[in-house]
Amino acid sequence: MGMIIMSVDYGDTRTGIAVCDHLELLASPVCVIEEKNTTKLIEKVTKLAYEKKAECLVVGFPKNMDSSEGPRAAKSIDFASKLEKYSGIKVNLWDERLTTVSAINALNVTNTRGKKRKAIIDAVAATMILQDYLSYRRMNNG
Repeated sequence: MGMIIMSVDYGDTRTGIAVCDHLELLASPVCVIEEKNTTKLIEKVTKLAYEKKAECLVVGFPKNMDSSEGPRAAKSIDFASKLEKYSGIKVNLWDERLTTVSAINALNVTNTRGKKRKAIIDAVAATMILQDYLSYRRMNNG
């Protein structure tokens, strides 16, 4: 039996959210939260997680291409730990090195441009993070 998992593509200004069904088959974009204040962002993400009945959260972990961890990675670790404390929901960090690139490519293929593109790219990235995580769980039997 699977569980409902919500993924978070954490950014300084925009944070993408995606969720999967309890069968863990399909990751779908939910929304993009525009919030610069970390505390408020954590509250908004938690509220969404409760609404979606998420049993696990996955936060994109942006390592550098050489696997080293830069300032963004440190911010993500801090965010994930505060989110877990505040929400009481287990948070996993997931290596997202190639997901934003994939999201951009997917939007190029569908020819999504301008304001609309900016509005959905983070939700698409969150969806790809989650899809990637779900594939990993399936291959490793949860």
